[in-house]
Amino acid sequence: MAVQPEGTPCWADAMFSDVEGAKRFYGDVLGWTFGESSSEYGHYTQAYADGKAVAAVVPPMPGQEGQSQWCLYFASPDAAATAEKIRENGGEVLMEPMQVGEFGTMCLAREPSGAVFGVWQAGTHEGFEATATPGAYCWAEVFTREPEQADAFLAAVFPYRMKEIDDDAVDFRMFDVGEDTVLGRMRMTDDFPPEVPSYINVYFTVDDCDAAVDRAVKLGGILRFGPMSSPFGRFAALSDPQGANFSVIDITTTEGEMPKVKEV
Repeated sequence: MAVQPEGTPCWADAMFSDVEGAKRFYGDVLGWTFGESSSEYGHYTQAYADGKAVAAVVPPMPGQEGQSQWCLYFASPDAAATAEKIRENGGEVLMEPMQVGEFGTMCLAREPSGAVFGVWQAGTHEGFEATATPGAYCWAEVFTREPEQADAFLAAVFPYRMKEIDDDAVDFRMFDVGEDTVLGRMRMTDDFPPEVPSYINVYFTVDDCDAAVDRAVKLGGILRFGPMSSPFGRFAALSDPQGANFSVIDITTTEGEMPKVKEV
């Protein structure tokens, strides 16, 4: 896949204190295989679905141990300029733009309501080699208790057009790059424990949601929600055995009518 337009999710990785355990779990649940880890780059290990790079796992750097979580990266033609926009709009740059060999330049940041994300300026590593196929990334949503803050920030940092579901009972926005909807934003309800901070939930594609959930739970994962059918596919929210949240979705099994949306 070519370099993605600015603001498009282009890569995902996660730190795991038990990388081998993570490889076993995701290998079984999502069918991933793994490349060689490189000590030069902190034992960063790419994951492959059907031979295409779809994510990466890495052990924490000293002092960065903590609960595992998936980090979603957004494409940028200029990571330094994006970092500046992040600061100007109330976000926090957690890791200054850093060149990673010839692969590209990365930056880590936190939006004002608390969700952590990455920025990726592609070099030889352009990001996902596949999306929306079994084992590959498919979709992501920002879960936040302060949607007004998050919406204003995202629209200021990236060239998004916003629309929302036209339903007073649901507070859900979508962010478009060109003609493509690339990201969702959901207001966190009281169903979420107060200690759970804002976060970005990544969805990985599976060919059978219920079977993937069964595999995950047998391997020590925790089912948080679902499986549930929707107009977008049958999906479920999970936590892996090391605490990283993610969702699985079978985009071929749909139910119901697409919701009405309106421009914002």
